[in-house]
Amino acid sequence: MYIAMNRFKVIPEEQHAFMQRWLTRDSQLRQVPGFVSFELLRGPVAEDHVLYASHTVWRSYVDFEAWTRSEQFRKAHAQAGDGRKLTIGHPNFEGFETVEELSLA
Repeated sequence: MYIAMNRFKVIPEEQHAFMQRWLTRDSQLRQVPGFVSFELLRGPVAEDHVLYASHTVWRSYVDFEAWTRSEQFRKAHAQAGDGRKLTIGHPNFEGFETVEELSLA
């Protein structure tokens, strides 16, 4: 498994708009080979921002890389920079390879 995360420092007053942008997007993920799951996470509140993270699980790093070069990726991110500024800076990407996995299944 491979986990791809982007952390966003969202301007507090823009949380609603940030959430709407995520909830109304056409993610295209379900059509991509190797996609396992996606979560949008809300984290701690700081003085100048609220931390959010997108958390995507992939069957492998190779599947994730293929997604980043796909037509579905281009479609899903076509509107990413449009509209008013909702975050402080660009997202911070972090990628993780699974070294141990435990589950209920």
